[in-house]
Amino acid sequence: MENITTVVMLILLIAVMYFMMIRPQKKREKEIAAMRDGIKVGDEVVTIGGICGKIVKTKGEDLTIQVGADRIKFEIKRWAISKVVTEDTGKGRKEASKKDGAEEADDEEKAKTLPKRLKPRQSEADEDAGEEDKGKDEADGGESSEPAVAVAAAEEKE
Repeated sequence: MENITTVVMLILLIAVMYFMMIRPQKKREKEIAAMRDGIKVGDEVVTIGGICGKIVKTKGEDLTIQVGADRIKFEIKRWAISKVVTEDTGKGRKEASKKDGAEEADDEEKAKTLPKRLKPRQSEADEDAGEEDKGKDEADGGESSEPAVAVAAAEEKE
């Protein structure tokens, strides 16, 4: 009886490992192989080494990619492609543009809100305060409050 239980537990363990580890890995490998086989001229790709470029020529297992502003071209192997960034078909490009648009909106919001520790430059603060004082002074009869502030500061020093 113990032998049967041990064998059943061992088979169960192997089955669980197969469905949890081996099967998903094989599925990912098939998806990657399909992606690499579907690469065509014009696709933007990222290599395993992190180089971003655009496919300009395919020939069997060799691909020629164009990189950088100088449009440097070099040859790589098909297996060195990590992912395709954009596709020429409508679906891939639309999804990528939606994601980019959302990220741009987030970046704009972050740029608008400054951390509390960052304050406006001193000259900007002085200009804003000066404009407010001018408006008050004109209403009071044109006298400037700047000399009064200077006099008060001089009195404090003495």
